[in-house]
Amino acid sequence: MSRTLILAGLLGSTLVFASPFSAAQAAAPGFCANYARAALVQVRAALSRPRCRGGMEGARWSPVERVHYDWCLGASPGAAEEERAARTIHLERCR
Repeated sequence: MSRTLILAGLLGSTLVFASPFSAAQAAAPGFCANYARAALVQVRAALSRPRCRGGMEGARWSPVERVHYDWCLGASPGAAEEERAARTIHLERCR
């Protein structure tokens, strides 16, 4: 059985499809605001250390707070914690 729930409620002529898991797993805006601020602290710390600059690729290392916030809104809290941990590991290894 699929994990996708098909809501058979017709709104006018529009059939609505929704996953029962997506909304429950998405991180809350307040959580994401804190996540984005913490991500910027980590990014700035890495940029301030020449040895840490290598390997800083992709959105994980964006210097733009909104990039981190918007990503977080579509992610689970667990995924956000994994990203934070990946930045932490990078910072610890390049000291």
